[in-house]
Amino acid sequence: MRSSNPVFSREGSFTRDAAYAGFGSSTTQQQPYGSNPYGNNPYAQQTMTDGQLAEMYQRPAAGPLQTGRMTMDDVVARTGLTLLTLVAAGALAWFALPVETYAALGLVSLAAFGVYLVIMFKRAVSPPLILLYSALQGVTLGVASKVFETLWPGIVVQAVLGTTAVFAGTLIAYKSGRIRVTARYFRIGFSIAIGFMILMMVNAVAYWLGADLGLRSGPLGIVVGLIGIALGAFFLTLNFAEVEEGIRGGAPEKEAWWAAFGLTLSLVWIYLEMLRLIAILRGDD
Repeated sequence: MRSSNPVFSREGSFTRDAAYAGFGSSTTQQQPYGSNPYGNNPYAQQTMTDGQLAEMYQRPAAGPLQTGRMTMDDVVARTGLTLLTLVAAGALAWFALPVETYAALGLVSLAAFGVYLVIMFKRAVSPPLILLYSALQGVTLGVASKVFETLWPGIVVQAVLGTTAVFAGTLIAYKSGRIRVTARYFRIGFSIAIGFMILMMVNAVAYWLGADLGLRSGPLGIVVGLIGIALGAFFLTLNFAEVEEGIRGGAPEKEAWWAAFGLTLSLVWIYLEMLRLIAILRGDD
């Protein structure tokens, strides 16, 4: 089963440039969206007559339909749609596919990863591809969740509640200012994430070769699971920062799909790590 976050493959989601929410640029105050078409006030450098001022103030307030800019409502709506697609596909797989098909899901997971790569390297945002990825990932998660539920009854509900709690706690901490996404914060978190991914790849190769490094069982497995969940929360803070920067910088409305994609990946990451951690904690009960 493959699941990753855009932060590992590309930086600067909304602009597709080399800076992530301002990080990596020569100045931390640089706008991450480069040339902002909404940033220049056409009236700033000229004197307006009384008639021009009256006409301007009589115009209706600009909304997203007039400006074409991304809003928070856009992000919430697109994220809800991607998650709904993922959950619907997962529920269908849960009830329609037997547990014995788990081994064959490698093909579905591989297809999901292929779509993921296309999304990452495609310059334009593609809502159909994002929804296709959500559906394929949902099928994989649905059967995997069914396997976990068969071994540990009730674990899926526990993992969903745990994922919701992590999301809510991270959002509250971010909005309250307890977590600030700075360049230093990004560098440290990203370095830990890269190390974690390398460690997981080494563990997977060792498992295929018949060795057990104990990274997904026992006390060490609990520590690894907690780190994985913490990294998922880290990804969420990056997603939140990107959304804020996108809205502030006048990102196009269609970029809300990209924000939804990133949030969905982060939530899937947390859910998988939560499943593994709860399975370790419950053991053979």
